[in-house]
Formats: sequence, C-alpha cells, structure tokens
Amino acid sequence: MQPRNANATSEHLRPDAAGLSRAAALLTQGACVAFPTETVYGLGADARNADAVAGIYAAKGRPSFNPLIVHVASLADAAGLIDLGADGQVLAQAFWPGALTLVGRMRADAGISSLVTAGLDTLAVRVPDHPVAQGVLRAFGGPVAAPSANPSGRISPTTAAHVLAGLAGRIAAVVDGGACGVGLESTIVSVAETPRLLRAGGVPTEAIEAALGRALAAGEDDAAAPTAPGQLASHYAPRGRVRLNAVQALPGETLLGFGAIAGDLTLSASGDLQEAAARLFDCLHRLDAMEASAIAVAPVPDHGLGRAINDRLKRAAAPRD
Repeated sequence: MQPRNANATSEHLRPDAAGLSRAAALLTQGACVAFPTETVYGLGADARNADAVAGIYAAKGRPSFNPLIVHVASLADAAGLIDLGADGQVLAQAFWPGALTLVGRMRADAGISSLVTAGLDTLAVRVPDHPVAQGVLRAFGGPVAAPSANPSGRISPTTAAHVLAGLAGRIAAVVDGGACGVGLESTIVSVAETPRLLRAGGVPTEAIEAALGRALAAGEDDAAAPTAPGQLASHYAPRGRVRLNAVQALPGETLLGFGAIAGDLTLSASGDLQEAAARLFDCLHRLDAMEASAIAVAPVPDHGLGRAINDRLKRAAAPRD
C-alpha cells in the first residue's frame, strides 16, 4: 500500500464502539490506523497482509530492514505466533498485558508477513495493557504490526495530536485515547535462547531479572541489521542537536531539566523517574515547537526507568546522516 496523499485527511476517531469498529474495518481493508497503547501510540496494520505492512514502512519512511512488533490481545494469541519457552511463559505471566515485548522463534504456521520480521526467523510480540488498544485488537480479531506512529527516527508520539502532526494525510485514521501513561516504548527481551535484553523500556530491567531469578544477558545493537525495533543508532530525535549530562545550559541552548537542575522545561522537578518517563517525548515535542536548535539535557540516574530514558536520550543525541 502506498502512503496516502499529503493533501488527504486522516480520520480522527473516538475511542467508543463506533470508533473501534471503524478502526477494525480500516485494518481489515489493509489501511494503517494509529491507536494508543500504555507506552506510545502505535501505527497499526494487519501483520498478515504484506501490502498493509508495506504501508507502515511507506508512511513512516522506515527502513525495511528494521523489524516490527506484533500486538495481540492475549497470551494465548501470542503463543500461537511464537515459541515462548519456559522463560517466556514466566515473563508473559508476570508482565502481560503490559510494556514488555518478547522475541521468540516464529511458528511455521504463524502466517505473519516477512516484512514484519525483516526476513528473520524470530518475531517480536506484545500484549498491550490499554483499553483502547485492546478494543482495537479484539474488534479486528487478528495480529497487528505496530511500530510507533511517527516519522522514522523522530520523536515517538504520546498523544493523538503528536501522531497527526507527523503523519496526517499519510495514514487512514488515529483513534484518540488521550495521553499515554508510561510514555516510553516497551522493554524488549529475546527468549529465543538465553533471555537477553534487546531494548530497555517501560518495564525496568531489575523487575524482569527478579521475575526470572537471574540476570539478563546483555544485547548488542546492530544498526545495520537490527534484531529488534529501537536499535538504530539515531532515533527518537528532536530537530535540535542534543547535549547530554549538562548541569547548565551553554549560550544558545535550551535546558531540559531533571531533579535539582531546573530547566526551561523539566522532566521531573522531584526527580521521579516514572514522571520523567511519561513526560520525555512530550517535552521533546515541546522543544520542537519552541524551535530549540540546541538542547542540553540534565543527567538522569541510570537505573530503573532511568535506563530506558537514557537509552532514548543517547539515540536522540547520536550523529545523524
């Protein structure tokens, strides 16, 4: 499917029965529909329909070697797509529905388009914990591939307005479910072999390791051939250049504060990592609206949700092609 004409409009759907029914109908027709999850807004398409999945890549301008996460309504649906194994079952029982994505060997009869997996034999699957996401998935009745609903490499969306600012006219519709509660993408763990962290995210690594009873193996980013979403070196980027671990702004910089370091905008004045995670992408969108050309970011502790926040900030600050 080709991206919609830039002069076209994207439907703005309410999160009621009529809106969910319309979203499901559009997905069935092979269209791309954005919807909220507890992490960020996802841009969904039928994961079994290659043309529909191609529409995601086209709308986002996303490289086709970057695999996608498939969203399903239940653990049983996920188990029909991938081999969770004993470790995956433990993590699914502990954190689903929720902000954890599991990568496992894809079942031979999964029926998922190879565009979703970027040709890999593994598949990333998540059961979202958001009533609107669940409503869309249950109304549609099938697996939905859904990366973040933003132009590739740019700031992830946590409101319907963010989605429309980046993709209006390029997607069929967005279901407006308000602001996302977690505000960071899901944590990704591979259970294809030894459990391995592929991306820090909305579930702290410490909680996952506690559920498993042992440490996760460390993953390695491969920007040339990523094995999971969110591994590209430059990602989540605002328009202005970003400098990290700043205790004060240099001349011409706009300061994004945290804790005791006050800024022009602040992730959390009280140093609350959960608040900072929920506010991160919204603050980056606001910095774009302020036309900030140089952004300094205060240090954020590198534990719990801070690890995921720092991962996103590091990629936002990476050199861009």
